[in-house]
Amino acid sequence: MVSVGAAFVARLTSPEPGICQRSRVGEMLRCPWHGWEFDMRNGQSWFDPNRVRIRSYPVAVERGEELQKGPYVAETFPVHVEDSYVIVEV
Repeated sequence: MVSVGAAFVARLTSPEPGICQRSRVGEMLRCPWHGWEFDMRNGQSWFDPNRVRIRSYPVAVERGEELQKGPYVAETFPVHVEDSYVIVEV
């Protein structure tokens, strides 16, 4: 249901005109195709909470050095910018 281009959103409230407060930053996910919003912590839908949920998966954040290295190595090239051009040196 959630596309690759999904956006993280926050809840906005306004206690008075001209004042906006953001909360729940990074907890909500919005599908750019449908506009459907989901709570990332539990998969709860905010557009039709009685009928629609998404499957949630456990995740963990780990340092890159702690991850297992794969058999593939990316080839890299020196890159620099001249005027408005990106120059790749091969």
